[in-house]
Amino acid sequence: MELTKGWDKVFPRSDRVTHRKVTFKNRFGIVLAGDLYRPKNAGAGKLPALVLSGPFGAVKEQSSGLYAQVLAERGFVTLAFDPSFTGESGGEVRNVASPDIFTEDFSAAVDHLGLLRDVDRERIGAMAICGLSGMALTAATGDSRIKAVATASMYDMSRSMSRSHKDGYTLEQRRKVVDYLSRQRWIDAEKGEFSLGLHEVPVKLYRDVTATLKVTIVPAQ
Repeated sequence: MELTKGWDKVFPRSDRVTHRKVTFKNRFGIVLAGDLYRPKNAGAGKLPALVLSGPFGAVKEQSSGLYAQVLAERGFVTLAFDPSFTGESGGEVRNVASPDIFTEDFSAAVDHLGLLRDVDRERIGAMAICGLSGMALTAATGDSRIKAVATASMYDMSRSMSRSHKDGYTLEQRRKVVDYLSRQRWIDAEKGEFSLGLHEVPVKLYRDVTATLKVTIVPAQ
């Protein structure tokens, strides 16, 4: 895995923390890439630590990295990582979502932090942003090493995927979305490749003379 050398973030580098890139494996055998931040002049004692990731589809050079850097300024050892299939992390096929693997990614990041000499294993927490929030919460329910969890998320993305924002889909629309996604597999199988799409299938409601519901699929750009 070839990691970018030098500062490649969308935010300015802080002079109050140290930074280096790291890699570690999850239990699916996927190599994950992360940015490790430490507060400067922290002293000789062990420090609390945090693992961070998200939003859904985002990379550590963006908001999770900014959260990590700011929290390191406040005394935490922080690890912002790219989830599997994303950014500099490994995994094929790219741009795919797997809730169980993303959940494991958080625990794998805890593994890595807990092996560092300056990290207090009894004070490790997790923070997730937007669409990765559910995976961090799930990791915390099954991994007692995660002593605290925080999220910054405006809505339940998994529920929105299945029922639309504020449960706006009718049952008939939900069935049409499932049928659309299912039939897309025939197209992918015939082409021998996977089509990219939105993480939510937009549904527009039209009523014709027979009051039939129609689904309009907006193609991915």
